[in-house]
Amino acid sequence: MTAPGADAFTTRPTLRGNFGMVASTHWLATAAGQSTLERGGNAIDAAVAAGFVLHLVEPHLNGPGGDMNAIVSLPTESAPHVVVGQGPAPAAATIDHYLSEGLSEVPGAGALAAAVPGSVMAWFRLLEDHGTLELADVLSYAVHYARTGHAIGATAARTIDRMAGHFSEHWAGSAALWMPEGRAPRAGDIITYPAWADVLERLIAAGAAESTREGRIQAARHEWSHGFVAEAIERFVATPHRHSSGTDHRGVLALADLADFDASYEDATVFRFRGVDIAKTGPWAQGPVLLQALAILDGFSDDRIDPDTAEGIHTIAEALKLALADRDAWYGDPEDASDVPLDELLSAEYAAARRALIEPVASHELRAGSLPGRTAWTAPSSATPPAGGRSAATGEPTVGSARADDAITPDEDASGYTRGDTCHVDVVDRWGSLVSATPSGGWLQSSPTIPELGFCLGTRLQMTWLDPASPSALTPGRRPRSTLSPTILVRDGVTVEALGTPGGDQQDQWQLLYLLRTIVFGYTPQQAIDAPAFHTTSHVSSFWPRIWEPGGLVVEDRVGEGTIAELRSRGHVVSRAGDWSLGRLSSVRRDPATGELSAAANPRGLQGYAAGR
Repeated sequence: MTAPGADAFTTRPTLRGNFGMVASTHWLATAAGQSTLERGGNAIDAAVAAGFVLHLVEPHLNGPGGDMNAIVSLPTESAPHVVVGQGPAPAAATIDHYLSEGLSEVPGAGALAAAVPGSVMAWFRLLEDHGTLELADVLSYAVHYARTGHAIGATAARTIDRMAGHFSEHWAGSAALWMPEGRAPRAGDIITYPAWADVLERLIAAGAAESTREGRIQAARHEWSHGFVAEAIERFVATPHRHSSGTDHRGVLALADLADFDASYEDATVFRFRGVDIAKTGPWAQGPVLLQALAILDGFSDDRIDPDTAEGIHTIAEALKLALADRDAWYGDPEDASDVPLDELLSAEYAAARRALIEPVASHELRAGSLPGRTAWTAPSSATPPAGGRSAATGEPTVGSARADDAITPDEDASGYTRGDTCHVDVVDRWGSLVSATPSGGWLQSSPTIPELGFCLGTRLQMTWLDPASPSALTPGRRPRSTLSPTILVRDGVTVEALGTPGGDQQDQWQLLYLLRTIVFGYTPQQAIDAPAFHTTSHVSSFWPRIWEPGGLVVEDRVGEGTIAELRSRGHVVSRAGDWSLGRLSSVRRDPATGELSAAANPRGLQGYAAGR
């Protein structure tokens, strides 16, 4: 019998070779990573080079003031490990302080939403510990584009245009950087980042007197966290500025917060599905959502979980609703890891109980699971669908509703807040190292640009709650429960694949489709990436203003008219997103038997590319 994916449509070939492969969400980052491999660097060197280019070429999706989580597999280590570049809440970021500022939730933009920036520290730590090249070498690509410029993409230009009035009225530093001629750039205009180029060169120069590669990187890390960067951030946030709440506030991030933070390593959370070990982050990010969904779906026959059928879409969406409800009820970064009942949530018994809740019709409820001796937290009543969230004429979401393609084309709500998203890069080298990295935050629309640094701070604290009972309550020194969710796959104790996608709440939803298609139905990586995508919005958004859409299901039109009609008949509130709009997946693989490498990347948006040989 021919595998279902054998004849699936594909826009590009899955690349094959034996030297090295890079896949990312932007071709310039892919090119920088592949060039680094060609210069003799390993997968870690290449990922760092690509990551710093992503700061520049997708500035509406990530930046130096944001965060980065990665999963890395090295041939010298027995298991993949998580690289934690998610900074915690500052020491002064208390619930009482935010309430005293007249806020009922953490804003979605402005320095009060800033966690400690973790991205740069994580990239530097990874390079120091596992790279081979000098910091100056891997940063040379970013310095080049910061100095000489690059052609800004259509989505980034559109984001600046949407923010133009806000920049001009409230954020002068952002207006100076992004609108030097008094207008938003047009797609293809050349953008430079002179202040950030200066920062990169100063960080490199900080290690000039050191005698070792590691010492030079350590000096750069210290300059970032203890020196002129941390000092500039502390000075800047002390001035009140406009937040997405429509009110002005000072930030609380201080030099001491940056000095106290360092990127770290953790064991991955692993679940075996159909003979493949799926490695994810812990519950301080949303990675276990993917594992919970797989545990639920593993008990169904293949025909019930085929993402190319109405039955499969329905079953997958219902499983995801249950996993996402558990995310909000149980996930967080507690002082004691046992406070998050992850073993129970991933157990066969719990998965079976959750599986039994899936009925032929779509659920319109938030249904977190019950655990003996524990009480599931419930989002406050403010996290409800907005009035008039759907057009009476078309049934389509209106501005401000939980529109599910926000992660592809950032939408602006009534307050002027423009949502950002994320980037991704995967690398495999000829020695068998694999990296899956998801940098995010520090979007150009996150908060005012700091003029002397050339970047802004992130807004990851918007994913916390001002309710001490929540497992992801705003707590000084604790990480916000983020959506960044890289993935590594292991077969028979050997790492075989790195993959991931941007997409906020959709990251693990789109990755689930990829895994089902490749592991169960025999699709090649490129076929799985190209196949029609969908996701549920019937969950509380991780992003301000924390709305949700009961029964919401967003599909690419390519799923077909008959399928859409059947889904609606089952009670799904279906939104059509166009033919090619959902998901920005990429993947790299290594066959341990032959050493063959492969890579695939997303064609949507005409930015993601894979390269290799």
